[in-house]
Amino acid sequence: MKKILFLILAIFFSSNLQANGNFTFFLEKAIKNNLKLNAERKNLQSIKQSQNISKSEFFPNLTISGNQTSTTSSNRINQNGASLADTNLDSENKTISIEQKLFSGLKGLNTFKKSELENQKANLELNQVEQETILDTAKAYFDYIYKSKNEKFNISNVNLFERQVESDNVRLQKGEITLTDLAQSESSLAAANANLIKAKTELLSSKRNFERVIREKAPNYENLSELVRLNLPKSLASSLELSRINNISLLISKLEFEIAIKELNIERSKLLPSASIKVSKSENQDFSSTIDETHDETVKASITWPLIKGGENISSIKKSTFDKQKAKLLLEDTQNTVVSDTSNSWSKYQSSKSVLEATKAQLKAAEIANEGITLEYDSGNTRTTLEVVQSRTLLLEARIAFARAERDFVISQFELSKQLGTLSVNSIN
Repeated sequence: MKKILFLILAIFFSSNLQANGNFTFFLEKAIKNNLKLNAERKNLQSIKQSQNISKSEFFPNLTISGNQTSTTSSNRINQNGASLADTNLDSENKTISIEQKLFSGLKGLNTFKKSELENQKANLELNQVEQETILDTAKAYFDYIYKSKNEKFNISNVNLFERQVESDNVRLQKGEITLTDLAQSESSLAAANANLIKAKTELLSSKRNFERVIREKAPNYENLSELVRLNLPKSLASSLELSRINNISLLISKLEFEIAIKELNIERSKLLPSASIKVSKSENQDFSSTIDETHDETVKASITWPLIKGGENISSIKKSTFDKQKAKLLLEDTQNTVVSDTSNSWSKYQSSKSVLEATKAQLKAAEIANEGITLEYDSGNTRTTLEVVQSRTLLLEARIAFARAERDFVISQFELSKQLGTLSVNSIN
């Protein structure tokens, strides 16, 4: 019964570690806790309120006002020199008015359309930061795995050379090897320890970066899953087409150009006449002696046409025209950059795939060669200590190269997906 219970607990904890150690688990943590991403969420909320403000241009303004006045006069003297009685002058006024803009030179409409574009831009900027967070998380996550493997390989290498030095000391006493052979083993052990120190330092740095980006304590890398797959195009042409449609930087640049057009239209509309109508009703009461009460109802229609404003309006139009031209040039530059960056990302993705295959073959060959040379050396055959050292060094380099190629290949997928504008939590399998 105890064995069964132990087995159940072991399975439970193993599955729990796997569930909490996969990439999406830490990605969700990063997206939730990222400060820059949360700041962009607040910015989006602010932009939405600005959009609501722009809508107010189309609705009437309702105003209620009122005042009450009380005046007391004293110490007055008449023509005969006699003091008069104090007087109190009391009055009350209440006014309610409603004003509706009828036409504002299309300023209100352009302002509203501009706010809609700014809201779209804020959504895209939020998406952009989210994609950057995903990419940063992938880099931190898989670099931590690579650096952990690097430390593991170097620890194993140190252990191998420690055993070799012990074995070579025995063989030296038996006359099977020379003092030079022992010195070579000791030198290799010293180099292995130096490489291990370097690997530990790099791992510590990678661990700190993991915790900074994800804002979560880094677990032992054995509990992390490396199984991540992204759906990517099969050709460069397909990649370029996707980036033209979905690339976030390009979409933002297009919106900035449209916003610049709306801003120019707003400045031009300031030169056009505006019209409004205002209806008000007021009530006045005088309580000084006898109550006098008056009621007024007013309907006021007004037209305003700004003609000269010290040249400010003309200068504002010119400035907006230059801003529009600037936005157009930046859009063209972004279009060119997206094509170039997408091509580079695709090449990097294909290259990293080829490097991964090559290092895999290199590792397999190094493992076979090292096993054979080590067996021949241990059996006392013609293999020298130098050959053993070189074989183990090549094996270590092959292991590290393959682990690094795995990391680079995975990250290249995330970089390409971000360039295509398709990188999201849902795109990761």
